[in-house]
Amino acid sequence: MSKNHRQSTLSKPDSAVLLGQLEARFVEHLHRHAKLKWSTVEQKLLDSPAALWSLNQMELSGGEPDVIGFDRKSAELHFVDCSPETPKERRSICYDRPAWESRKEHKPKTSALEMAVEMGIELLNEEQYFQLQQLGPFDQKTSSWLLTPPAIRQLGGAIFGDYRYGRTFIYHNGAESYYGVRGFRGLLRV
Repeated sequence: MSKNHRQSTLSKPDSAVLLGQLEARFVEHLHRHAKLKWSTVEQKLLDSPAALWSLNQMELSGGEPDVIGFDRKSAELHFVDCSPETPKERRSICYDRPAWESRKEHKPKTSALEMAVEMGIELLNEEQYFQLQQLGPFDQKTSSWLLTPPAIRQLGGAIFGDYRYGRTFIYHNGAESYYGVRGFRGLLRV
């Protein structure tokens, strides 16, 4: 979990509603986490109020977060936005703050990296995006900014992915660009 976000907690009623939504999604999509039990997931979430808050931010912005993995080394669950298209409330944003600052006019409301930090989540990297697409397809009409390698970002670019023609594509664009159909998918480690 990002350490730079404004940590907040949910009320007990809001936590109960969110846990109900997450459990329903967990049961509906068992293929995403075949070896996990909901009771294990629920207990980890109850032990982490900050994670519940971040998951609620993912949910409120249209991400439909779900568990897609478990890291045995760190004992962390991996929640990822599993909405069919990039989350609706996270679109029309450029890649990062320097890209936002470089725009002289028509600035977007924020950037993907800033929004992710505020939510307490991470952007997916290329490998994670390809792993997600094994459970998909996702982003058939939209695209998602991906965590960009520093060498590409230093040259002014950023990468994004989508799913077209039966396969996953990774592209590049100027980091300052933004489009109504491009947002980002997040990862939360719990």
